[in-house]
Amino acid sequence: MSDTPINLDSLRQRIDELDHDILRLISERAECARRVAEVKTQGDPGAVFYRPEREAQVLRRIMELNPGPLDGEEMARLFREIMSACLALEQPVKVAYLGPEGTFTQQATLKHFGDSAVSLPMAAIDEVFREVEAGAVNYGVVPVENSTEGVINHTLDSFIDSGMRICGEVVLRIHHHLLVADTTRRDKVSRIYSHPQSFAQCRKWLDAHYPHAERVPVSSNAEAARLVKTEWHSAAIAGDMAAKLYGLTRIAEKIEDRPDNSTRFLIIGNQDVPMSGEDKTSIVVAMRNQPGALHDLLEPFHRHRIDLTRLETRPSRSGVWNYVFFIDLRGHRDEPRVAAMLEEVQVRAAEVKVLGSYPQGVL
Repeated sequence: MSDTPINLDSLRQRIDELDHDILRLISERAECARRVAEVKTQGDPGAVFYRPEREAQVLRRIMELNPGPLDGEEMARLFREIMSACLALEQPVKVAYLGPEGTFTQQATLKHFGDSAVSLPMAAIDEVFREVEAGAVNYGVVPVENSTEGVINHTLDSFIDSGMRICGEVVLRIHHHLLVADTTRRDKVSRIYSHPQSFAQCRKWLDAHYPHAERVPVSSNAEAARLVKTEWHSAAIAGDMAAKLYGLTRIAEKIEDRPDNSTRFLIIGNQDVPMSGEDKTSIVVAMRNQPGALHDLLEPFHRHRIDLTRLETRPSRSGVWNYVFFIDLRGHRDEPRVAAMLEEVQVRAAEVKVLGSYPQGVL
């Protein structure tokens, strides 16, 4: 027992020494990032500072080299924040996302770009596309599919008319909570606000616990949280960020019907992304209305051994096209086998549009 204070003091001293080393190394890294910015601007005034493929390679290497005891993802999140802060010294990244504040899309934006990015909420998905296309922001973040409820068709349709490229992806585990305000009479909750997607993801739980409560769909979970602040008999389904933003209390946690509930978000931008080593490619293919059209489309994928990760069909907006297929595949468009496959598909299809090749989500 007498040795405990001595051991504790020595451990604290060692932590102080390590903190000093960490501070020195982070400062050196930041200074190096600042010098990189100087070199880039000297050679090219319009230089691109944020490189998605480079960031993905760094984070993967950190996870591979991580010795523990922190797990790989936790260590990668720490490094992403360091990278985000260092990038802000070069040039702050401006990112538009589907708002308002407190939504899961904002949470995905912070997860991908870090807290040092300048994030701007937009009222609709097409507004995110317009802001990026106009050059008002560097990137945009939009939801594309949920593991429970499927694809977000508005996002897919926006790609048909847009020249934007997909520059990255981020997958976010979605946890819904039942939230109330300080003034809420918890035993008298008769109305619940949430986004329609969230209601669908929590349907069984609501049927079991609040079968008679009115379910009022609103434009976002953040809006649901805001409304609860003004009513004594209502609750909201939303996530941690909305709860914190509006000062609400969780009376039931993780009420989603599927414990693996997650949403995939896409990062859109104006530039092509070089290979990172572990990439995806997204394309839109329009096929003519004829027997065997789907077989003709998929046969080159099988022959070139290309792994499809998603295939969605949308009705065409044009009288010329009858089917529009959204396809995600593993590999980069610059890889020889992917390039060969795309050439064959272009011959068979009425139209092929490559939405982008980008690193697979690291976190």
